[in-house]
Amino acid sequence: MTTVIRAEISQKNKYWISKHRYYELKHFCLQYPEWKKVYSELCDENLPLSMIKTIPTDNFPSDPIVQRDTMKVYYSERIKLVEKITLEADPCLHDYLIKGVTEGRSYTYLNTVMRIPCGRDMYYDRYRKFFWLLSEIRG
Repeated sequence: MTTVIRAEISQKNKYWISKHRYYELKHFCLQYPEWKKVYSELCDENLPLSMIKTIPTDNFPSDPIVQRDTMKVYYSERIKLVEKITLEADPCLHDYLIKGVTEGRSYTYLNTVMRIPCGRDMYYDRYRKFFWLLSEIRG
């Protein structure tokens, strides 16, 4: 998947963030499917930690049980953060925003495949609001 370069929105927009901050947050969100996969693997107690390929190894305890629990918290916090902010941006468009921000789905896809119940302008307003809220929370 390549990054599509879009025109930067005006600084007068109420949800303006810098172009590079937007890309930082966008790439943060694009990791969501990986987080969900690793989290589900961590929930499988029969799967040894050594079998999970994408786990970070820095700053985690050496005890395998504590390490598994710590990693579950690590991933669940990120998953919940994205889901919470999509709900905050617009509860009615939550499912569509999740697809847009975590899978890079366009409005055209959301409209033709998922039948999003709003127009392009409203969707992208909420999309920008999501990234603005995420930027506020992530500092």
